[in-house]
Amino acid sequence: MKVYGIPNCNTVKKARDWLEARGLAYTFHDYKKLGVPEALMNTLLKQHGHEVLINRKGPTWRNLPESTKASVTDAASALPVLLANASVIKRPIIEHDGRYLFGFDANAYEAFFK
Repeated sequence: MKVYGIPNCNTVKKARDWLEARGLAYTFHDYKKLGVPEALMNTLLKQHGHEVLINRKGPTWRNLPESTKASVTDAASALPVLLANASVIKRPIIEHDGRYLFGFDANAYEAFFK
């Protein structure tokens, strides 16, 4: 299992704590140190669409120029914004057995890991 995110993000911390409390082993991919994996973003954009991947509630998105935000209309236009602004990506992304989970919700995690 792999967890993608930023270590100081509160949502990532909650997800990691949840996984660790249940003894679920994972590898952590830190966007700030390791960068945003373009191949993963392409896969996720194709499978789930750009709306799922973009955290429009966070300060990074809100602080982007209006022209940049307005330009994000599909997967192709979202990719460069996601690659250039790791904090715009909804966090964490959990990759497990070919499936993906976005953000943190304890009930969704319970269902995902059954």
